[in-house]
Amino acid sequence: MWQDIQWVFMDMGSTLSDESGAYECRVREAIAGTQISYQDFWDTMVGFYQQNQKGDIKALAYYGLPKPVWHREDERLYPDAEECLKQLRQRFHIGVIANQSLGTEERLQNFGVRKYIDLVIASAEEGVAKPDPRIYQLALERAGCCPQNAVMVGDRLDNDIVPAKRLGMKTIWVRQGLSGRYYTPRTEEERADFVANNLTEVWEELMG
Repeated sequence: MWQDIQWVFMDMGSTLSDESGAYECRVREAIAGTQISYQDFWDTMVGFYQQNQKGDIKALAYYGLPKPVWHREDERLYPDAEECLKQLRQRFHIGVIANQSLGTEERLQNFGVRKYIDLVIASAEEGVAKPDPRIYQLALERAGCCPQNAVMVGDRLDNDIVPAKRLGMKTIWVRQGLSGRYYTPRTEEERADFVANNLTEVWEELMG
């Protein structure tokens, strides 16, 4: 399945970086000064995720709460992320396609993994965000890569799997983070070519 792959493109949040601390901070800040318990908000949020919706945003709207600032300093690299990139770098070019605020390359540098990555395409710098196919087309163009020679790895069915498949890319759904844990593929478009529970399974599958 992967014999023609030249580029591996990866999402960042909940794919390379563990956002659980940032989500916990967002919930606590959102409910501060209200009568809403942490557990009630969390359960409501998970319920929306189980409907394949962006649960934190939907829960904030449900309770009529403003969206707190996202604390990227609370994100951490997944324990197997660097090894995954290191292994994949032996055979493939590696790119990042991510919806991120300004400074994605700096964050990757601070995580110690920028050296493994050939190309970074981030929404804030490019002015276009997933699932818009233009951000994928831009990445492929800059990589000099045809869609059939690329695979997209991500945790979101709506942002990562569906738009990449529509362009003809191979896809790997990594079941990390809230979307990865609670989303359920309901259409053929949402079904990835491979499903992994972590980044170790990603590189082991691609490296054969």
